[in-house]
Amino acid sequence: MADSKVTTVKLIVGSDKFEILVKPDLALEYKLGKRNDLSSILISDEIYSDANKGSRVSADKLNKHFKTTNSNEIIKQILSKGELNLTTDQRRKMVEEKRKQIIQYINKNFVDPKTKLPHPIQRIENALEDIRVTIDPFKKPEDQVKSVVDSLRKILPLASETVQLTITIPKSYSSNSYSFIKSSGYLNSEEWLSDGSLKVRIEINAGMKGTFLDRIGSLTKGSAQVRE
Repeated sequence: MADSKVTTVKLIVGSDKFEILVKPDLALEYKLGKRNDLSSILISDEIYSDANKGSRVSADKLNKHFKTTNSNEIIKQILSKGELNLTTDQRRKMVEEKRKQIIQYINKNFVDPKTKLPHPIQRIENALEDIRVTIDPFKKPEDQVKSVVDSLRKILPLASETVQLTITIPKSYSSNSYSFIKSSGYLNSEEWLSDGSLKVRIEINAGMKGTFLDRIGSLTKGSAQVRE
């Protein structure tokens, strides 16, 4: 269900599905942190197992998964953790914006290894069309660059200056940080220390260093140790 007036936000917990009906544009603003007025977003405060069929979720099942039957509290969790079913126009606009940001990043941070010059914007755009890479409308551009560049290198020579970082993550933040670290560059080594902390050596694009360190700091609340 996704038209210009109503769409769904879906959250799957275990084998159970929870859906709410929302106004597409206002719900997207909420997901992007541009709006916090819950009442303006909702079509209704009903929570469904299948919104298309009008099947409502029982109070017992809500209490089992959310530890409450307060609809506002549950709806906040569904909005925060769930997947917004974008309208066709919303998805197109968001993907196009992310694509432009990724292309600009590649143009500024990568060069043709033969000429040592950046590839023109149009050449990068054409290459992306040829490989038909998938752009995630919700994922940050910097978190998608590595996978996009890996795909582009099949048809477009790309080189970049890299930095080697050795990072030690305390035990309490290691599991949450690992997937981000792994997706950000090339892991040369990883070691789980006796106290449960994680030590990795990673090679990342030099242009991504600032953003990468900011994200690591956020994920670990400033407790990570980083050495170049």
